[in-house]
Amino acid sequence: MIDLLNLDADELGVFVRSLGQAPFRARQLWKWVWAKGARDFAEMSDLARSFRSELEKHAFVSRPETVLTQTSSDGTVKFLLRLADGESVESVLIPSESREGKERLTLCLSCQVGCPMGCTFCSTGAMGFVRDMSAGEILGQVLAAREYLSAAGAQLRNLVFMGMGEPLLNLDAVMRSLRILNSESGPAFSPRRITVSTCGSERGLKILGESGLAYLAVSLHAPNQALRARIMPAAARFPLDSLFSLLRAYPLRARERLTFEYLLLGGVNDSLAEAAELAALMSRIKGKLNLILYNPAEGLPYRAPGEEAATAFEDYLRRRHITATIRKSKGSDILAACGQLRSSRA
Repeated sequence: MIDLLNLDADELGVFVRSLGQAPFRARQLWKWVWAKGARDFAEMSDLARSFRSELEKHAFVSRPETVLTQTSSDGTVKFLLRLADGESVESVLIPSESREGKERLTLCLSCQVGCPMGCTFCSTGAMGFVRDMSAGEILGQVLAAREYLSAAGAQLRNLVFMGMGEPLLNLDAVMRSLRILNSESGPAFSPRRITVSTCGSERGLKILGESGLAYLAVSLHAPNQALRARIMPAAARFPLDSLFSLLRAYPLRARERLTFEYLLLGGVNDSLAEAAELAALMSRIKGKLNLILYNPAEGLPYRAPGEEAATAFEDYLRRRHITATIRKSKGSDILAACGQLRSSRA
């Protein structure tokens, strides 16, 4: 049985032709799946009954089961989603305000059940790695969020691959999902509204950069190799100097800069000495820094820096002409903020 959410438009065309159907049937089927969100072939009223019967025999449209929905005091919504094999992941719907003062909704997507990176400050890393998610499972999160929002008449405009897992270690599924998300006749997300966050992978960065399908955000969190190896042992296998050499050649659009994420851990990477190292590192590249205060997680030995220390860190970088902004995390009261996602195995 073929999950239609795993097929891009061309692959769907090949599948439909294999069933002896005309090419226009693939376009009809694609519209039902992505524009109308249908999951039952019986709903697809303009498809011939014989074609629907064939589809029932050979294909299905997957959709994760929403097990739990939690709403934060700041409006953030976290979904616990059960996949077909009983494993579960979390995704997060984050509200923010656009420059025009309108509400903007961003969905934080997971791409793996657990994570193999083992970053010492991350709840997902602490749960270990279970398996990769398929493109259909990644995209199912988008459909689940759209269904949730449809009742309120709200629209999902932005996506970030910043949930559970390392996107570039599930590269084939992530790239397939990006191609489908970018399809004008499908989900129709602009590449400018999709961001993929990664600790770094030489092959993955080259492929993502050449594709132009999404913006890039780099999880940095340390200004030198020794500290990165201590708090991000798996990521540090790709040396910081090698990572920055590759990033300097990363293809950028006009006026685009690379985004770097730096999680401020109290007493670990938040001193002015580390700020000086970070400024020197960032001066080598066309980029900007999002500074994130650590969000407490049970069982992890870290704390957030004090407000004074965080502000001093930000101010130091700005005085060195580094674009740096402290980003306020959302959803921490429901464990939906950066580094807090963790799902139990069903």
